Amino acid sequence: MQSITPSESITHSGSGREPLDGVATWSELQRVTSSLRSQLMAGNTVIDRHRRGEIPRAVNYLSMEFLMGRLLHNTVMSMGLTGDQQAPLLDQCSALEDLESIEPDAGLGNGGLGRLAACFLDSCAALDVPVVGYGIRYRFGMFEQSVVDGYQVERPDSWLSHGPLWEQVVPVERRNVHFGGRTVHHPADDGFRVEWVDTHQVEAVPYDIPIPGYRNGVVNILRLWRAQAAEGFDLQAFNRGDYDRAMQGLNDAECISAVLYPDDSTSAGQALRLRQQYFMASATMQDVLDRWLRRPDGTLENFAQGNVFQLNDTHPIVAIPELMRLLMDEHGLSWNRAWSVTTQCVAYTNHTLLPEALETWPLELMDHLIPRIAEIIRE
Repeated sequence: MQSITPSESITHSGSGREPLDGVATWSELQRVTSSLRSQLMAGNTVIDRHRRGEIPRAVNYLSMEFLMGRLLHNTVMSMGLTGDQQAPLLDQCSALEDLESIEPDAGLGNGGLGRLAACFLDSCAALDVPVVGYGIRYRFGMFEQSVVDGYQVERPDSWLSHGPLWEQVVPVERRNVHFGGRTVHHPADDGFRVEWVDTHQVEAVPYDIPIPGYRNGVVNILRLWRAQAAEGFDLQAFNRGDYDRAMQGLNDAECISAVLYPDDSTSAGQALRLRQQYFMASATMQDVLDRWLRRPDGTLENFAQGNVFQLNDTHPIVAIPELMRLLMDEHGLSWNRAWSVTTQCVAYTNHTLLPEALETWPLELMDHLIPRIAEIIRE
């Protein structure tokens, strides 16, 4: 495997922000992380190797949260950049410890489940187990808090407010996720084919974060999906003065990846939680299928031999009927063949048996938001 070296020159100019704490500047931090990211993402990640056929089987790890923490220290240690090897990286920059102190925590997780997911990614990279983690790129994390007059005051966790650090956007691999609409059944020789029509679409744009193994040249990936409107801004409604309607499509789409764990005590909150989970599951399943079928040896018949999906708790389990939908409706497999593939490549871990941790969804809500998925669950 190609080794990673620290010799690459730093060319990224940074954002030019003022110092956050008077010691190190955000532009210095961006310059250093950009250099490290460029080296790690230079064509030899787990996604690149799997697509080229160099990895026989990859794990796709689906989780609604990843509590990654600060990545700079871990990345430098994993790449083996110690002592004099750090000099090219830190040329005209503050000390590494000062840069580490201003790196924000990624607002992608809340507690034990998210920390477990992050440790899983780190451990697999260290053990040279090829893993792609899949989640949502939340604009705001759980929340920031302070205590005022003895009471907790919550504020948005704007962890992206100073700009990106480790992530690399991959717009050519965006996916369309469908909501609403209705299903149409067409007769076929082996029964029927189903078409999901009159839907509204949301684009899932992938952002990749490298997860290096400990001094072994391995680079696994955490791929996070950001939601954006497929149809974009309604100029006609804006010109009519209907400004709320002009922005509605943008707002509805962007709400999906806005906040980690929206309050689901209301029907609107419950619907948003289901939209989040299906959005992540659908984009992920489309992504893995497309990557496999672009391999020189990739076919639907050997898909289960080259891919496994590990579902982290109840949140991503809608991925199971979504994989069935894609295999049947998009790729023409019969129910029995699609079921055979699905049962061979999907695994699931549940972390608690407490009823409040086991999510359930009214079928009426699924009929409204994802009618084709509701049909498959019933069948």
